[in-house]
Amino acid sequence: MAIIPTKRIYEAPIDQKKQYVFVFNHISYIDIPVIMKAMGKRHFRVLGKAELTKIPIFGFVYKSAAVTVDRSSAANRAKSVMQLKAILKKGISIVVSPEGTFNMTHKPLKEFYDGAFKVAIETQTPIKPMLFLDVYDRLSYKSVFSLTPGISRIVYLEDIPVEGLTFADVKMLKDKVYKAMEEGLIRYKASWIKNQ
Repeated sequence: MAIIPTKRIYEAPIDQKKQYVFVFNHISYIDIPVIMKAMGKRHFRVLGKAELTKIPIFGFVYKSAAVTVDRSSAANRAKSVMQLKAILKKGISIVVSPEGTFNMTHKPLKEFYDGAFKVAIETQTPIKPMLFLDVYDRLSYKSVFSLTPGISRIVYLEDIPVEGLTFADVKMLKDKVYKAMEEGLIRYKASWIKNQ
């Protein structure tokens, strides 16, 4: 982790006594190490792809820190959601990429899935959006051999509360979080965005 220097930018503070559904933009192979840096000493679990557990050595460590999801199976997706809700009920934050996989669109973000927002509403846990601004330049999704030195900035945006929201509000909440993150990535001139 020390080989990936990070800089934290707080547009809004993080309440260390609160638990959150942290959401981030997913565009690089080093997102997981940057998440570890972003979370600091906070207890958390990250939702990640089941196939990453097959990578030698890394897979073992990853499996112990992540709730894995196999998106090819509805039953496995439902099981992952149940695990995330159970973790939140224990007072532990979760970290989710609502994009689900790498954004290869050259837009700020790709379309969001509903899962993180349903979990936040059902458990009445606020959402804390994070922007990973430089991970694409450090190690692009295009090649695992493209690592370049430099700082990876992490921006913490305003909390997005969910008190009183129901499943009927999932789309509204998802759109609100998407807009906040999209505007932030444009504001900070994220390098993968074309036609800004």
